[in-house]
Amino acid sequence: MPASRRRWSDRASLRFGAHLGWAFRCRMAGEPLEMGNTNNNSAGTDNGEAKPEPLDFIREIVAADLASGKHASTVTRFPPEPNGYLHIGHAKSICLNFGLAAEFGGACNLRFDDTNPSKEEVEFVRSIQEDVRWLGFDWGENLFYASDYFGQLYDYAIRLIEKGKAYVCDLTSDEVREYRGNLTKPGKDSPYRGRSIEENLDLFRRMRVGEFEEGAHTLRAKIDMASPNLNLRDPVLYRILKETHHRTGDEWPIYPMYDFAHGQSDSIEHITHSVCTLEFEDHRPLYDWFLNELDIYHSQQIEFARLNLTHTVLSKRRLIQLVDEGYVNGWDDPRLPTISGLRRRGYTPEAIRDFCDLIGVAKRDNTLSIALLEHALRDDLNKRSPRVMGVLDPLKVVIENYPEGKSETIVSVNNPEDMSMGERNIPFSRTVYIEKDDFREEPPPKFYRLSPGREVRLKDAYYITCTGVVKDETTGEVIELRCTYDPETYGGTSSDGRKVRGTSHWVSADHAVDAEVRIYDHLFSTEDPDDVPDGGTFIDNLNPESLVVLKSCKLEQGLDQAKPGERFQFLRQGYFCVDPDSTPEAPVFNRTVALRDTWSRMDQARKKG
Repeated sequence: MPASRRRWSDRASLRFGAHLGWAFRCRMAGEPLEMGNTNNNSAGTDNGEAKPEPLDFIREIVAADLASGKHASTVTRFPPEPNGYLHIGHAKSICLNFGLAAEFGGACNLRFDDTNPSKEEVEFVRSIQEDVRWLGFDWGENLFYASDYFGQLYDYAIRLIEKGKAYVCDLTSDEVREYRGNLTKPGKDSPYRGRSIEENLDLFRRMRVGEFEEGAHTLRAKIDMASPNLNLRDPVLYRILKETHHRTGDEWPIYPMYDFAHGQSDSIEHITHSVCTLEFEDHRPLYDWFLNELDIYHSQQIEFARLNLTHTVLSKRRLIQLVDEGYVNGWDDPRLPTISGLRRRGYTPEAIRDFCDLIGVAKRDNTLSIALLEHALRDDLNKRSPRVMGVLDPLKVVIENYPEGKSETIVSVNNPEDMSMGERNIPFSRTVYIEKDDFREEPPPKFYRLSPGREVRLKDAYYITCTGVVKDETTGEVIELRCTYDPETYGGTSSDGRKVRGTSHWVSADHAVDAEVRIYDHLFSTEDPDDVPDGGTFIDNLNPESLVVLKSCKLEQGLDQAKPGERFQFLRQGYFCVDPDSTPEAPVFNRTVALRDTWSRMDQARKKG
């Protein structure tokens, strides 16, 4: 295993035991989180000796196949269809497939299953490659397309026709569905099922040269119309589709269906373990049938549980709807679970990989709380993010006994979790901004921040005491505070040892950077977006406060020079990153994830009664 891969998988495994109880509490109904170990780390035993941690069921299969000599090496693949952007569910598959290759000394192919030109775009091909690389994986020279094999797949179809295992059918799509039957009713044979091999060959070759219009014919496998598995009831192999393909142009007027192209592409590439999600379990008999009838290299399909998260959707169809109908601002909207959206929001690839390690590989579908993903993110950002001060809802504070026109330097640690990140100088002046929420004219119980007559600490600066309040004459809203400071408390400590319980972050008014801050929250207001009354849709559960834009934020000096993608912890606020829309003249920051704020939780609980 490469050292870089080993470091992050080791880190996740070491944390797993500590997080396991918490993770169980986070999950919704469904299967427990499974030990998704991706390395050969050791765990202590009762006698003090080390023993290997157990492998998940997929890794057990791979290890056994290598040990038995069934395979000399492992070849996996990540095979997205380029009809949309990747999302967090794909990240789990990417980590698993590339991880298996790395851990067992094999290779992982990146293959685009581009068999439906009506929905595929070059934009999606490029975005998928960018996302995979950003997550930290490299396919090297192993980049393939199903369209690379169109000629071979066509020859495979001819072989099935010649064996009497495929036929050209004239039924419409509606008629095909009618003839198929259902789970309680067997299907019935197509009236075209008995065509001769010669007639089928002639018709299929004429389909190939574009002689027929769309919908006139399909090529179907001849399997079993009474099979309890509907996928075996003479599935369609090829349909006529006169669309321009992003790679082959107008060369092909017919295109293979996914089920036909996928397994044969696996075979052509000698994929040893074709890992896919559980919805393809019922397709495995068809996958095997094609490979057996064609008598070609037989890849092994293995299914695992797809990732489901609360407060979001991971259906590509629904994501397309959200984008196309304008409920979000494009595929990289930070509210979406797309990899590009998560990247724009400020997620790190390390956090996503750690999350995938943490949740492991399950055999049955379940839904995990998005809080688990956010936990992995906070854990990573806490170590790597420099601390800065940003006031999102500013309240002006005038320190009346501080000399007018004076400014001085306050020294602050960039990251107490990593002292190697050093210190920075912050300007301090007579007028500063604090959060409006850090002041209460009539403080409730257990509120330890600023109020009339109370002393609090300005982070790394001085103790201040509120001596007066200025209000808007019309609304009665507090618009300014008057305070005094203790010059002997430079650095936020007192020489006489007195203690203050409240600390506020602040920004010097004379040096503040004006910025726009976008506060992102869950895209859906309910854990299950599908939890709607009869006649409703998941759209009804969109969270109207999933994006709140703050226009008058005051940030610490120098943050206007931060580059898009840079991440920071705004003290006491959360983790933020610079948005691509940002410029030095008009900085824009996205909230990646909030900090857990004890007072805020208490205050919310108090307001709810």
